[in-house]
Amino acid sequence: LAVMAPSLRTEVAGVPLECCIYNASGPKSGHVTDLANVGKSRSGAVLSKSATLEKQSGNPLPRLKKIPMGGSVCEGSINSEGLPNSGIDYYISAAVLEGVKATGKPYFVSLSGLKVADNVEMLGRVAEAAAANPGSIAAVELNLACPNIPGKPTICLDFEQMASVLKEVLDHKGFAASGLPLGIKLAPYYDAPFFDQAAAIINKHKDRIKYVVTMNTIGNCIVIDTETESAIIAPKGGFGGVAGGFAKPIALAQVAQLRSRLDPSIDIVGVGGVKTGEDAFQLILAGACAVQSATTHWLEGAACFDRISQELSDLMAKKGYANIKDFQGKLKPYSRDNKPKDAEDAPSASAKGGGAPWALVAMLVAMLAAAVSMILQPK
Repeated sequence: LAVMAPSLRTEVAGVPLECCIYNASGPKSGHVTDLANVGKSRSGAVLSKSATLEKQSGNPLPRLKKIPMGGSVCEGSINSEGLPNSGIDYYISAAVLEGVKATGKPYFVSLSGLKVADNVEMLGRVAEAAAANPGSIAAVELNLACPNIPGKPTICLDFEQMASVLKEVLDHKGFAASGLPLGIKLAPYYDAPFFDQAAAIINKHKDRIKYVVTMNTIGNCIVIDTETESAIIAPKGGFGGVAGGFAKPIALAQVAQLRSRLDPSIDIVGVGGVKTGEDAFQLILAGACAVQSATTHWLEGAACFDRISQELSDLMAKKGYANIKDFQGKLKPYSRDNKPKDAEDAPSASAKGGGAPWALVAMLVAMLAAAVSMILQPK
């Protein structure tokens, strides 16, 4: 009998996804062609570019660069894009809604207004579009984490402002009446009191905030080219947010820390450094119900979702997991009885795959060195 492949199905804010991996709001999510490509892949959902009220071109070029990391680690990236996008009316236009709907994937709309009034206005327009096109918009992701707008604070790092913004947003009667689930995207936090304060604010609105996306880029970073003695991106003196391989350990911590503090009814979507199925597995193990990919999607295109999904499925099958609920949020504490293999144990593991045992290799090298020494001794 054929063995059934593990299920990658999940739900985000009650929205069913056939696959727990989808695109982050970032590069290759700004045009209907990009969004349709994501929808045609194995991605579980389609997420738009973070929209502003009006179309904007973003920061000067170059504003997005790859930073090679090597090995199986997700490549790094730095960006200070400044939210280039086509404006909210484009992302809820008939062309985009129909283009995504044709793929059969749920469509999530990302919003990142330059001021609170813009977010409120966009929520109203999204609600109207959803009413006029039933089933075309599944949820809204409100970006409270963008650090790349000159002169603008990062909302989720200013807790008084965060509470005020959420109150105004949630007071929007038209959006509330639409029934569309609302999620918020956060920047990374580093101290326990910050996690406590953020979670407390979000938990106050657990009846309305249905999911949290963590995390956005690590802001206020700079990457320098030694040869040119300059920063590698142009905006803001070269300062920007780093992502990809740099972000994964921090993203894992964000998911685990918030999962332990947020109400169980609030889902968590993990994002940061997802290149492989193993990366996705670890974020889910830390407590995420789904994961997003940005840097890898930018570098590989939508085909990355097919590969990552298959790798996750293969890993789950190897571990005997039938679905993601089998391991979601079940991260184990370190234990001597469950000790990970140390780096020095890795060679012996690879030896089992057909390579020469490392002890034998070391012995042969020692014998060769002794022989050479004898040959070179003066007569």
